[in-house]
Amino acid sequence: MNDLNTQLVRVREASRELINLSEESINRVLNDVAVQIIAESQMLLEANKKDLEKMNIEDPKYDRLKLTEKRLHGIACDMRNVAGLEYPIGRALEERTLKNGLHLTKTSVPLGVIGIIYEARPNVTFDVFSLCFKSGNACVLKGGSDAYHSNLAGVQLIHKVLEKHGINTSCVHLLSPDREEVTKMLQADKYIDVIIPRGSSTLINFVRENSKIPVIETGAGIVHTYFDESADLEMGKKIIENAKTRRVSVCNALDTLVIHERRLDDLPDIAGPLAEKKVEIFADEKAYAAIKDSYAEELLNHAKEEDFGIEFLSLKMSIKTVGSLNEAIEHITKYSSKHSEAIIASDSEVVEKFLKNVDAACVYANTSTAFTDGAQFGLGAEIGISTQKLHARGPMALKELTSYKWIVRSDGQIREK
Repeated sequence: MNDLNTQLVRVREASRELINLSEESINRVLNDVAVQIIAESQMLLEANKKDLEKMNIEDPKYDRLKLTEKRLHGIACDMRNVAGLEYPIGRALEERTLKNGLHLTKTSVPLGVIGIIYEARPNVTFDVFSLCFKSGNACVLKGGSDAYHSNLAGVQLIHKVLEKHGINTSCVHLLSPDREEVTKMLQADKYIDVIIPRGSSTLINFVRENSKIPVIETGAGIVHTYFDESADLEMGKKIIENAKTRRVSVCNALDTLVIHERRLDDLPDIAGPLAEKKVEIFADEKAYAAIKDSYAEELLNHAKEEDFGIEFLSLKMSIKTVGSLNEAIEHITKYSSKHSEAIIASDSEVVEKFLKNVDAACVYANTSTAFTDGAQFGLGAEIGISTQKLHARGPMALKELTSYKWIVRSDGQIREK
């Protein structure tokens, strides 16, 4: 582990240098990286192609892994957006003067060194860098072997820009694809201040159970949308189709449609757009009976218990029929991962009760869960969607990557014995 320790010592040293960079210098670097992402797009796409060639196109992770010109432009745009956000460090969060003359200021500071463990998502490399760099944090990146060439190309591009601006490149460090590096990383509590895993529940559970370093969980997205008795049909059709099919491999995609039994006659209409996209449905008894004559036989299945509480990450979806709002809330409470949940309803009392009683990081009324995203929330980008309640919850961006310290000024006061 000595080699890793040596690397992490350099990262720690680089993190201390970042606190002295001016906001203007930070923004110049971020905007320059955005320029280079576009200028070097072919290089990035070629590296990504090497990774794609090793993955089955039917694998749900394939879409997550894939970079395109459009996606690179989106990444560059997010980088610029982060550059334009308010600098989160050195803000006075609270201030007071005590009767004894002590002047206290609660001031925002970086977390220090942030370790990110993620799977086949090369865009995360750039998102993490932009948010960590803007918030004065160094980062240690442990991407999956599936995306190693893509991640390496991204970090090399970032290092090139940092060198140009005279900044220590150790503030962004990419570990090797060796799986043993994860275990070593999780024991490096002398050098890394917090670990943020992004990926499957298997990965997140492993990190939580084996880390000596505090962990911020970005849990799996088991996502529900409840179609209430009072729901508008046309609105619901659009929302459900968007939430399920916009991009099936992401954590905010719809997994289970919960529908009021009095709206089962509308289920064939609701499911029509899903049939066009070849969505495979696992329906409970009542829902199955409602659409068996209108939905493609090869795409319709009787739901089993294991078809609920699952993050599909593909063109698959389950349907649960309920007799009331309370029953819908009970079902969601039982199976939710507390990521994103939604209701479609016209009855304002029903909406407010749902919003109050459903426990999730993001709870929506009459809109698609596809909006659970740092950029969509106006945060520039995100380092993950936290599903826990301590420190951060929901899309995590600049403010969530800070802590604070108390600065105490006085004129020589001492405490009485």
